Amino acid sequence: MTAAPKKNVSDDMLTRVLSSLEDDKAEDVVVIDLRGKSEIADHMVVCSGRSTRQVAAISEKLTEKLKQEMGVFSKVEGKDQGDWVLIDAGDVIVHVFRPEVREFYQLEKMWLEPGASGASS
Repeated sequence: MTAAPKKNVSDDMLTRVLSSLEDDKAEDVVVIDLRGKSEIADHMVVCSGRSTRQVAAISEKLTEKLKQEMGVFSKVEGKDQGDWVLIDAGDVIVHVFRPEVREFYQLEKMWLEPGASGASS
């Protein structure tokens, strides 16, 4: 009998990230698979929070969960302003934006293939 394939660490981290974002009511979550496109990470997640307070709360809770559950100390940029936050957890990079700021930067368009919409939840 063969054992079931082990889940990739980056996939496990992505699952935890998505669960945390769902728990904290992040909106318009898009997952971009970076494997084969970039060496910076395996996955990029882009999502929105309704306000500066929610953007900061989503990012704080996510970094704390990754630290507690996986021992991952994430690098965080932009949290003081609350318009956008970049969370670099190594294998997974998360961008949390206020909707207006997300629309301005259109980060997904830089990484998604033409005609692709990414995995949304």
